[in-house]
Amino acid sequence: MTQYAILTDLSKCVGCLACSVACKVVNDVPLGSYWNKVLRVGPNPRTEGGQWPDVYMYFLTIQCQHCKEPECVKVCPTGATHKLEDGTVQVDKVKCIGCQFCVMACPYGVRYLNESERVVEKCTLCEQKIAQGELPQCVSQCGGRARWFGDVEAGIENFEGPGNNPDDRSYDGMSSYRVRLGDATGEGPDFPVKPYEDSEVHYLPDAGNKPSFMYILRGEKWQGGEN
Repeated sequence: MTQYAILTDLSKCVGCLACSVACKVVNDVPLGSYWNKVLRVGPNPRTEGGQWPDVYMYFLTIQCQHCKEPECVKVCPTGATHKLEDGTVQVDKVKCIGCQFCVMACPYGVRYLNESERVVEKCTLCEQKIAQGELPQCVSQCGGRARWFGDVEAGIENFEGPGNNPDDRSYDGMSSYRVRLGDATGEGPDFPVKPYEDSEVHYLPDAGNKPSFMYILRGEKWQGGEN
């Protein structure tokens, strides 16, 4: 079974909010609402009683985790919230009655009621794009190349992100050229992603819903929940 997800390298994210802005633009997200939020964690001392500059800080992106066993699907009385074969969790606005049971059931607070349409909305993982073989907008527009997209079942080394085509000398911006996370990981300037250990791959807290999104954080204390 396919389980699409996003992996974010928190050691590379600079908190520029490009992912959040790109998401709002391409999905026409209402003013005051977000499908993709960026939270600042820290600054926190690395040691008890530590003072600046012995501190650390990182930016944590929060959105629908497109869980493997989503609670929102279980509580929806009409079947409006449902899981597709690609693993994504979607909302059928025709069936949604705006009861907000799913909003209350979500452990991450990433759903909201669209007041004008009286239906619940959230991140769709850019279903309209990935169905055509494209990357989600928040991945393709990440200037720091901190976000990667792929099928969890195929292994995170096969996740893909935007890259420069080495054969295209006229390249001057984002293109359809992609690179695999496994091919981009290594030491030295030719590798945009530093090596990481399995223990440095984290998830948001699991309330029985099994979140699918992953986060890489090297050498700092993970404060986003469970490993």
